[in-house]
Amino acid sequence: MVKNWRKGVVLLLFTLCILGFKLRCANGATDQGDVDEMIGIENLTAFKAQMVPAYASALGVLFTSLNSPQQLTGWTSSNGDPCGGQSWKGVTCSGQRVTEIKLSNLGLSGNMGYSLQNMASLKELDLSHNNLAGEIPYSIPPNLQRLNLAYNQFSGSIPYIFHDRPSLQYINLAHNQLQNQLADMFGPLSSLSTLDLSFNALTGDLPQGFSNLSSINSLYLQNNQFTGTINVLANLPLDNLDVSNNRFTGWIPDQLKNINLQKSGNSWSSGPAPPPPPGTPPATRNNRNHKSGGSNSPSDGGSGGSSKSGIGGGGIAGIVISILIVGAIVAFFLVKRRSRRSSSDIEKLDNQPFAPLAANEVQEMKSIQSSSSIDTKTFDTVPASINLRPPPMDRHKSFDEEDFSVKPVVVKKAVPAPTNVTSYSIADLQMATGSFSVENLIGEGSFGRVYRAQFDDGKVLAVKKIDSSALPSGMSDDFIEIVSNISQLHHTNVTELIGYCSEHGQHLLIYEFHKNGSLHDFLHLSDEYSKPLIWNSRVKIALGTARALEYLHEVCSPSIVHKNIKSANILLDAELNPHLSDSGLATFIPNADQLLNRDDVGSGYSAPEVTMSGLYSLKSDVYSFGVVMLELLTGRKPFDSTRPRLEQSLVRWATPQLHDIDALSKMVDPALKGLYPVKSLSRFADVIALCVQPEPEFRPPMSEVVQALVRLVQRANMSKRTVGTDQGGGSQRTENPDTHDDYMS
Repeated sequence: MVKNWRKGVVLLLFTLCILGFKLRCANGATDQGDVDEMIGIENLTAFKAQMVPAYASALGVLFTSLNSPQQLTGWTSSNGDPCGGQSWKGVTCSGQRVTEIKLSNLGLSGNMGYSLQNMASLKELDLSHNNLAGEIPYSIPPNLQRLNLAYNQFSGSIPYIFHDRPSLQYINLAHNQLQNQLADMFGPLSSLSTLDLSFNALTGDLPQGFSNLSSINSLYLQNNQFTGTINVLANLPLDNLDVSNNRFTGWIPDQLKNINLQKSGNSWSSGPAPPPPPGTPPATRNNRNHKSGGSNSPSDGGSGGSSKSGIGGGGIAGIVISILIVGAIVAFFLVKRRSRRSSSDIEKLDNQPFAPLAANEVQEMKSIQSSSSIDTKTFDTVPASINLRPPPMDRHKSFDEEDFSVKPVVVKKAVPAPTNVTSYSIADLQMATGSFSVENLIGEGSFGRVYRAQFDDGKVLAVKKIDSSALPSGMSDDFIEIVSNISQLHHTNVTELIGYCSEHGQHLLIYEFHKNGSLHDFLHLSDEYSKPLIWNSRVKIALGTARALEYLHEVCSPSIVHKNIKSANILLDAELNPHLSDSGLATFIPNADQLLNRDDVGSGYSAPEVTMSGLYSLKSDVYSFGVVMLELLTGRKPFDSTRPRLEQSLVRWATPQLHDIDALSKMVDPALKGLYPVKSLSRFADVIALCVQPEPEFRPPMSEVVQALVRLVQRANMSKRTVGTDQGGGSQRTENPDTHDDYMS
């Protein structure tokens, strides 16, 4: 019986090998993992059921995104086979896999496309010294080792996707237009030896994850706007470091004085550096075996051979400081014993599934909460029915010794878990998202990344993983309160909160999932199989979004300012009904304004007063909504650096033309092909002009915007005058033309 079983297995394997061979021969020489990509479908069965073409060449998409340049000889947008037929310029194969793409200095324009993540065998991608623009996409090949995008015109933030590319050994993003603060994404890159971020406009302090770059030997950060100290680089195995022309402060760590260091153009502190805290190990450099050692290094200052026995002045100072600190610690614990709290009080402060917090940890946590500006003024816009927290006097109670020795610590009242949403465990969400794999990553915003989650019962939801920069791990009570507040928002055009997760210092929100993605994707990332939104649908989306804002501004009491209105936050369901996402987040997260101001720089959505002061209001929401309407009208991005200089800012370019019917007809999205009522177009433009006025007091309230759009629909009777149906990319982007009369309901 065992022999028969073994024979069966051998026969099965042999049959599979034959089938695999035949399939490979039928598909050509290049492995289809490099060439093919599934677009807009969940599985092959659904794809066949809808009978919509779903595969496109990954290299073909890149070719099209680069504007199909003639200099890329051999390339084609479809049915290409770079490893079996005619060679493609710059493409190197190993067997049946594409392993290298080198297209440096070819005068290329356009962008990188969106499908390179399917090229699992690609080891090197070099697009340097071209004119590529837009943002660096998330579609970085998963096993890439060398990436060179230097000397282009890439803008926006560096995407967090680098966190999930541990095979990277070389990254060069120099001489672009990259902005904003670096996310803490580089920690897992233990193989990275060279990182060049020079000559951009990057800001903020260096992320703590830099300290984990155990193989780094060359780091170039010059000519940016970095701030803070460079202490995080102290123990890296660097040979070359350039931090010149930034805004760094503090002292140069001694460990970095023995390498090729360029440091001019910063505000370094003068005089001797303060002594390290007691117990700090000596200043040594990690992983420096490849460097020559000995006592004659330049950092010895010529005294390497003159070491003397005994304790110098610095050693005596260190001992004195150590004694003082130890004495302070002893005194602290003596005081602590006099005012020991009950274990029940400590348990109320325990936000982690581990041992109860010690008193000094509780103090640290409360200090974090206080410094995060979480007080009653932050929640001025919270509905009155919500019981927020104990009086602010108790929350900010000082921990100085006099109060500590007399009164017990005031413990923050626990916030009850909301009952109208589901509590999920981290284990549940890891299973549903494939351990938050990049394959399930569907977006990233100011507050965190969003993943597609499919549960065992077949339900598909969207999981937003809140970044620690938005909500530190020790603020679970505040997170529960945020969940409770958001769970009270209910409107047909507002994305519904389904559940939440608060475990192990992680904060996650679970929302309903919308198959058609965001309006931004529909307008700006359409592919050859997509059909554009018809005019009816654009008005439908504008009206639904306006109603969502009207609900937040004028129905919720007190009003809720969204603060982050943009096409990427307008999600479309199967019938292309809009659902406004992230509603309430910016109101209830304490430091939301700071995060939004950081990410909105140059986005094109911010009202002039927000750009000037960083302060948001109901009228700044109205302005951002007007920009979204301009996107719907023109098909253009709010800010597009690839266009001529006078056309890069959509509002600045479009506003003077909104009341000129001839100019208006020329600025309409060409994808509409003239299929729109002229009067409807003119009234739509009139609403835009009101919303994007530079003076906030002249912008209308959202209720008036809704009424204007409803009148527009009633007068135009668009469903009888416009011919066309919407069928976006893949089986998910479909619309029943019979529903056009329904969007006023």
